[in-house]
Amino acid sequence: MSRDAADARIDAGRLWQDLMAMAEIGATPGGGCGRIALTESDRQARDLFVSWATDAGLTVRVDGIGNIFARRAGSDPEAPPVLAGSHLDTQPLGGRFDGVYGVLAALEVLRALDDHGVETRAPLDAVVWTDEEGCRFAAGMVASGVFAGKLKLNDALRLADPDGVTIADALRNIGYAGTAPVGGHPVAAYFEAHIEQGPVLEAEGKTIGVVLGAQSRRTCRVSVAGEEGHAGTLPMERRKDALVGAARMVVALNGLAFTYEPRPVITVGDLRVRPNSRNTVPGGCVFLIDARHPEDAMLDRIEAAIRRACEEIAAASGLGIAIEGLSRSDASRFDDRCVATVRRAAERLGLPHRDIHSGAGHDACNLALAAPTGMIFVPCEKGISHNETENAKPDDLAAGANVLLQAMAEWAG
Repeated sequence: MSRDAADARIDAGRLWQDLMAMAEIGATPGGGCGRIALTESDRQARDLFVSWATDAGLTVRVDGIGNIFARRAGSDPEAPPVLAGSHLDTQPLGGRFDGVYGVLAALEVLRALDDHGVETRAPLDAVVWTDEEGCRFAAGMVASGVFAGKLKLNDALRLADPDGVTIADALRNIGYAGTAPVGGHPVAAYFEAHIEQGPVLEAEGKTIGVVLGAQSRRTCRVSVAGEEGHAGTLPMERRKDALVGAARMVVALNGLAFTYEPRPVITVGDLRVRPNSRNTVPGGCVFLIDARHPEDAMLDRIEAAIRRACEEIAAASGLGIAIEGLSRSDASRFDDRCVATVRRAAERLGLPHRDIHSGAGHDACNLALAAPTGMIFVPCEKGISHNETENAKPDDLAAGANVLLQAMAEWAG
């Protein structure tokens, strides 16, 4: 890395200003953002990013799944590029920083290198990945998956929302059905800056999380079968209440998480009761389980224990039960060299840091299948994310972007 690159710093005020300007698109009454993938608000956010990139002298291209690449040329145009980015789409009532911070931090790095007159050998790309959140087309991290070769382009383009609008249709509707090839070329490295979306960094007073990888994840659907009955006439001791059985399972699974070290996270949600009437003893209940752990083998054992616990409670309560596995994603381990690069950058900048695993999935998990990959976490207030009150400190966001600058410059030569 040149001496100029080592001394270069991003413009913290400009980064914060960009974040606040982007937050106005899809702004929600509670202070957050609602930019669902490939809607009008997503188009506006994309247009703003492209305008900023063009103003900065970057070359913009859009690929066949709508990913946007804003390139700063290197001295060797044939060298594999160094990429950094994230996503601009949000949850319906999401925050101002999830995803968008990684995009705008990457853009700011490229502008800062220009400001400081730093030349790199390899090109640098700031990237916007299409539909990370998955709340419209029910398949998150779609476009980065296609880029990395995990998904086929035509299969992804055929994914449809509840109204039957496909990703291909939606891309055409907002003007981002690009023509550039999707992936298929060498990438020197990929880095992603992101808010932690958890409370660890803030609680420990650390500014930078050096992300080692993302947790393994298993999801399943549990269907509990009891018998409906009149709420006023069926004695308590004769009831086969599916909701009560499900409630016992939920409590048991919460306790199960505390019996393992390192501790998993087990979440029960999306609970549906049949017939869902206050006058009827519930005869059926369906709920979803999400379990995560950094180690695949350990999570396999935990999943087996989850199934046993639910089945034992059902048998003891005289209830029927069916457990259906819905999805499985193994743990992602980021490239040791990229992890070391992030750690060195934090040390050079004098920033308190710690190694950490991501509890959430990110586009970086897909990129890790195709290129050396690393992630940089910064704290978010109280660990809150996917929430309108999501917040982060300007100084922390600037610190993460400076680590990103150092990492990208080192890999780009």
